[in-house]
Amino acid sequence: MLVVKIGGSLYNTIELKKWLACLKNYSSSQSILIVPGGGPFADQVRTAQNRHHFGDKQAHHMAILAMAQFALLIEGIESQCQLFHYPDNKIPSSPFSVWLPDEKLLAINELAQNWSVTSDSLALWLAQQLQADELIIIKCVQDMSNSIATLVNKQVLDSAFETQYHSAPLKTRLVHFQDHVNFKPHSNSGIVIS
Repeated sequence: MLVVKIGGSLYNTIELKKWLACLKNYSSSQSILIVPGGGPFADQVRTAQNRHHFGDKQAHHMAILAMAQFALLIEGIESQCQLFHYPDNKIPSSPFSVWLPDEKLLAINELAQNWSVTSDSLALWLAQQLQADELIIIKCVQDMSNSIATLVNKQVLDSAFETQYHSAPLKTRLVHFQDHVNFKPHSNSGIVIS
């Protein structure tokens, strides 16, 4: 199984639909589980927190709901993509699924409830739980380093990612959002990070 994190930054791009079509095609030979970013929904959480000065715990919960909204958007765009509820279900029932995260994540002590844990670390955590073959992170970024420490330092990945990665290393690739044409599972497209 491939866990594919689609960054929320793809929300306003034509590449979002192209990636979903690409991943749907590959799901006929390789099980694909999409983890959604938060996109503009998470941006609104940040705006609300700055305006109303509520705590990170509430913001973290709202950001999980932002990811859920993006998951529902993905399901709406690509009707063959089925919602996956973890930990209610241990494996996706469909070869082409999108994770619908919910409040059950708040009970997992190893996941900090603040902005150090975003959809990047949650995607890695889920891939580790499911013992995925690989995690692929698709982002709208120009800085494509192979060093997780560098990517965290440049805020390409969240600050909890490096510790989460080292707790159970998993092959992880960073792929530029415009590389859907060249993408193949288990290939050399993108950059393997560690």
